[in-house]
Amino acid sequence: MRTLILLALAGLGAQLVDGSLGMAYGVTSTTLLLAMGTNPAAASATVHLAEIGTTLMSGASHWRFGNVDWKVVARIGIPGAVGSFLGATVLSKLSTEVAEPVMSLILLGLGLYVMSRFTLRGLPKDRLGKPLRRRFLTPLGLVAGFLDATGGGGWGPVGTPALLASGRMEPRKVIGSIDTSEFLVAIAASLGFLFSLGSQGIEWTWVLAFLLGGLIAAPIAAFLVRIFPPRVLGSAVGGVIIVTNVRTLVNSDWAGVSGTPAVLLYVALFALWAAALAYSIRAHLREKAAEAAVVPSAEPAAEAPQPVGN
Repeated sequence: MRTLILLALAGLGAQLVDGSLGMAYGVTSTTLLLAMGTNPAAASATVHLAEIGTTLMSGASHWRFGNVDWKVVARIGIPGAVGSFLGATVLSKLSTEVAEPVMSLILLGLGLYVMSRFTLRGLPKDRLGKPLRRRFLTPLGLVAGFLDATGGGGWGPVGTPALLASGRMEPRKVIGSIDTSEFLVAIAASLGFLFSLGSQGIEWTWVLAFLLGGLIAAPIAAFLVRIFPPRVLGSAVGGVIIVTNVRTLVNSDWAGVSGTPAVLLYVALFALWAAALAYSIRAHLREKAAEAAVVPSAEPAAEAPQPVGN
């Protein structure tokens, strides 16, 4: 029972972060299952089965709050489903130890770009509202879906920074559309694992625990992402990407960093992230104050009184 409660709380926390920032449900949940000794394929299968329910609730909640662009959902979600089915089939037979650090390096670069861009410049407005083309969304969906299934998470970490970096969508709509399209990815990945593995290694009570926690958090997260300022939200998302992928690289055979150097690295990263968030919040408040100052008064200026003659 203690394990189920822990998993439900982990699912709640992971979905709260995922629904607010567009990523981290799969990464967080899969990491916990691997730490408990679950093999990679069974861990990813468990998470994706739970995500069928959590992404459905999350998508409905984001739609209710106006955070979804349905054209983007269709154009990225369908190729994402194809990629995730292929990724699930591959993971059932192969190890991803070599691919994981490579993916983390790419995502780290995207995270640095997103955080610096939103922290220093705010929401790019020169391309905001311009359409995202299929030639960009289709390969993005294929790659993100494949990495999501093989890594136990990756749809949000790949899709969210790529769409944010395009500068064509508001952060809340990026997050809402990514979360909604993940429903298709979760279904396809789950089918791929079930066809390849059957139900071998899958603890259905764990699936239900993750699902319950995620269902509670989904509508709360969809509300929070609507009220977050875009500039602050972009800096927060960039920080999540950086910290998550630095952690993957530190724990990989490529870096082999541990002990005091690893602790100092994490302290520096969190300090940088906190400074970026503080700067974004101050910049947002300055922008709001400047906007309020330039709003013209609706009342015409009163005429000066005329002198009264004798």
